[in-house]
Amino acid sequence: MYAVTVVRPLVARHALTVPNPGPEGDPHSHRYRLEVELTGETLDEHDYLVDIDAVEAALDDVEERYADAFLNDLPEFEGYNPSVERFARVLHDRLAAELDAEAVSEATVTVWEDDAANAAYAAPF
Repeated sequence: MYAVTVVRPLVARHALTVPNPGPEGDPHSHRYRLEVELTGETLDEHDYLVDIDAVEAALDDVEERYADAFLNDLPEFEGYNPSVERFARVLHDRLAAELDAEAVSEATVTVWEDDAANAAYAAPF
């Protein structure tokens, strides 16, 4: 199994919408760290699992969309608590739609909320 991981920092804001969220219910920002791990059994004709430049370009689009944004206001979070888990799923789905990576069979997007806590979403790609 081959794996390629690309990491990107991102600052975004949210406010949790669960009952009794405590201070997390007030708008606040996080210095997230996004980790995108792409895996697959084979390499393409260039001996790449995926072109890292293409992953970086997709993450540029992610950064343009979410940097300094208030997640609660974005349509992809409508009706959802903008948790770190939900953010990982949203990012996974966005990258899956943007990247053309035939050799990739699965992607795991991990969103670090701080140095000690993260959430991840993994699914076929």
